[in-house]
Amino acid sequence: MSVELLNESGWEVDEAKIVRCVEFCLAKLHVHPAAETSVALVDTETMERLHVQWLDLDGPTDVMSFPMDELRPGTPERPTPAGLLGDVVLCPEVAAEQAREAGHDFMHEVLLLTVHSVLHLLGYDHADELERTEMFTLQDDLLKEFVAADA
Repeated sequence: MSVELLNESGWEVDEAKIVRCVEFCLAKLHVHPAAETSVALVDTETMERLHVQWLDLDGPTDVMSFPMDELRPGTPERPTPAGLLGDVVLCPEVAAEQAREAGHDFMHEVLLLTVHSVLHLLGYDHADELERTEMFTLQDDLLKEFVAADA
């Protein structure tokens, strides 16, 4: 997997762990090893600009996903074709506030958002209750597996 990470947020974040998390999720979902994706960590001003530009919503958000080649999860027998998966843009400052509100640590929230956004890149959504249940169950399972494997 080619995962590029650019930290322009001004926050100290375990960048290598984020990359490992993306690689773990993509491998578990049978995405072709030559697939490419990027993760950008940005400040609240940049995130707010993107939030307004792409979703016409005020204020910064935690994470946004920008799918490119509309790749979908594969199977062991038939992995996803190689291609550009897309881009993840994550705001550590918003993640830190959400972590405080949820009562867990900052990196847990960052990894949760990372998994969430990777699933969006692969076509998962949570627009209705059935989609939400499927996506959030998979998100929780992948995060637990990654944390256990990366310990």
